[in-house]
Amino acid sequence: MAQDDLVIDPWGSAQSTDYDRMIEQFGLTSMEGVSLANPSKLHRRGIVFAHRDVDQVLEAQRTGAPFGVLTGLMPSGQMHLGHSMVVEQVKWFQQQGGDVTIAVADLESQATRGVSLAKGRSIALQEYVAHYAALGLDPEKTSVYFQSTRPIVQRLGFQLGKRTNLNEFEAIYGFGGETNLAHVQAPLVQVGDILHPQMDEHGGLRPIVVPVGVDQDPHLRLTRGLASKTNWFNLRDSSSKGLMVSLSVHDENAEVFGQLPNGRIDKGKVTAVFEKVVAAVASLGFSDIMSNPKQGNVHIPSATQRDKHGLRLALLRLERQLGGPGLMAPSSTYHHFAVGMTGDKMSSSQPKTTLFLRDDLATVEKKIKRAFSGGQPTVEEHRRLGGNPDIDVAYQYMMYFFEEDDAYLAELNASFRSGQLLAGEMKQLCIDRATAWMGELHEMRDQTAHLVDTFLAEDSR
Repeated sequence: MAQDDLVIDPWGSAQSTDYDRMIEQFGLTSMEGVSLANPSKLHRRGIVFAHRDVDQVLEAQRTGAPFGVLTGLMPSGQMHLGHSMVVEQVKWFQQQGGDVTIAVADLESQATRGVSLAKGRSIALQEYVAHYAALGLDPEKTSVYFQSTRPIVQRLGFQLGKRTNLNEFEAIYGFGGETNLAHVQAPLVQVGDILHPQMDEHGGLRPIVVPVGVDQDPHLRLTRGLASKTNWFNLRDSSSKGLMVSLSVHDENAEVFGQLPNGRIDKGKVTAVFEKVVAAVASLGFSDIMSNPKQGNVHIPSATQRDKHGLRLALLRLERQLGGPGLMAPSSTYHHFAVGMTGDKMSSSQPKTTLFLRDDLATVEKKIKRAFSGGQPTVEEHRRLGGNPDIDVAYQYMMYFFEEDDAYLAELNASFRSGQLLAGEMKQLCIDRATAWMGELHEMRDQTAHLVDTFLAEDSR
């Protein structure tokens, strides 16, 4: 690895905020130019800044096809303001028609943080699910489950584990010879968490999007890679025009694809598979299908990039009919880190610098008053030089959490930069918004407490 390469650590507290470099180095796609219907403030303000394959989810949304949203929680501490960003995104996808699955990582919490399953359940329900309800998730369209009660999650992780190795884990996570094996196993269980909602008993084959902070991208890279390695059919751009389908032959499908143990080819089986591919493509309305079993591909000249989603689904359904897993690589969106009171990343391990969702209003006010300021040392200097809202915590909290009006936020930004609005005045505005927001949240938490158990999936009650 080059010395100047960024390292993303899903378990670390110190992270780079050079988001442009992250997009370039890790192969993310910028959200710029992505058209969203009714974007949330996090989308409008560029806080959600990158994605992987979110287009397939937006296409499902556009056509009214089903899609799912997955997120997870670590039941080991208090829920802080930064966590509410994920809930806001999950809620937005839910409002666009997505069903929501929430994984409680109680096995990982037990293995890596020493939290018992019973304690983890209590924290998950009383701290996290209680706030999900208060923040407005719909219990009728949300399913919360525990890793410890859903065997398919562990089974999927175990089955897919054979398609990776320690070298890949070292490249993705930076693991070495001293790494605790629980940390090696935990990502594989998360692979099961992310992929299992596609199983027939948990909603069926459909696009799944995972909104995360960019520090969680290693889990998505691992999951997407493992899902792709299982696929029986490849869909790619043709070198001429349109799209091309080819077979991906491996141990699990060699017999189905006509490869005999002695190395010979059963031409009848090969022909039958290609006929099924053609039928699957034709079912979507294509007529210009050029099947060439000898060259091992099916060419669809008229297919466009927008057709990829439908074709991918059709091929995965065919794979399942033939006995394969038919796993779709998950989509993901990435948001900026929420800043802590000191100007660094928000972290539960630093309670004095973090706003927790159960903080009383007096504590909220005290923390904001002590927050890092982008103002100048004196009023005179501030009036003359202006402040920097990009590093001012109070302004950042208004932008990320508390102020819905984009035009008013722009006025605050300009006034602070010009020196017209003082640092103390910015903090007071933030305190006013924050205490109103937190006060309403506390009221809603009391009003929705009776709904907590209704969020639970049948296997987790």
